Amino acid sequence: MSLPPIRETIRQHGLSASKALGQNFLLDEQLLDRIAAIPGDLHGQDVLEIGPGPGGLTRALLRAGANVTAIEMDRRCLPALAEVEAAFPGKLRVIEGDAMGIDPATLFPGNYAIVANLPYNIGTALFTGWMSGREWPPQWTSLTLMFQQEVAQRIVAEPGGGIYGRLSILSQWRARARIAMKVHRSAFTPPPKVMSAIVSVVPIPAPPGVDSPVLEAVTEAAFGQRRKMLRQSLKRLPGALDALAALGIDDTRRAETLSVGEFVAIAERLSA
Repeated sequence: MSLPPIRETIRQHGLSASKALGQNFLLDEQLLDRIAAIPGDLHGQDVLEIGPGPGGLTRALLRAGANVTAIEMDRRCLPALAEVEAAFPGKLRVIEGDAMGIDPATLFPGNYAIVANLPYNIGTALFTGWMSGREWPPQWTSLTLMFQQEVAQRIVAEPGGGIYGRLSILSQWRARARIAMKVHRSAFTPPPKVMSAIVSVVPIPAPPGVDSPVLEAVTEAAFGQRRKMLRQSLKRLPGALDALAALGIDDTRRAETLSVGEFVAIAERLSA
């Protein structure tokens, strides 16, 4: 079974992007193939896609040889996805549901990659959930995710700037995160008001002796009052000021000046 161009599929099924669901459709097949190539060779690999919509990226992943499990809560898109499923027999599994309420670990017997043009309204929440797992390395081998460019920049931000914060540390303390591609707003239908970017995240060994919830508590306290000195922002976190002193970290500094490694060192002290 051959598939019509994705634009024609959208027309045939009377689909339109739902603002309430944070949808923006990508139609350029060459661009979609480039996105599907970011995580590397996907031939025979299990891939999770969130919010496939009419299936543009889904097709690209299948063309790349992946076995795709796609979670879609918009019932209007299911007939279009069924056509993709028929065109790639045994390669696509579509699950109707809310990705926020589905544990990906229950969908795969082994490792899998996540590739998605994430709905803007749940993208950050999904990402932080995947990055916050206590077990590391995670079952997923890589994340290739479309975000608003502002969010993407926060994920890869370095210390010293106003966008460096909790999301930066969560993304970098046990993973390599990079912006793999910027995507102009004109590539979408309808065009969003902001530019987008694709972030690639690959897990690396976690620093030993650090409890993930402890690190999250440290960064929450530090950046919750980011304009204050650490002596003020961390004083209500038991043991934090003693950890600063033991590590030789000046407590007059502000959170945005500390490196990821320094936050990890504080968390290691408090996890002991």
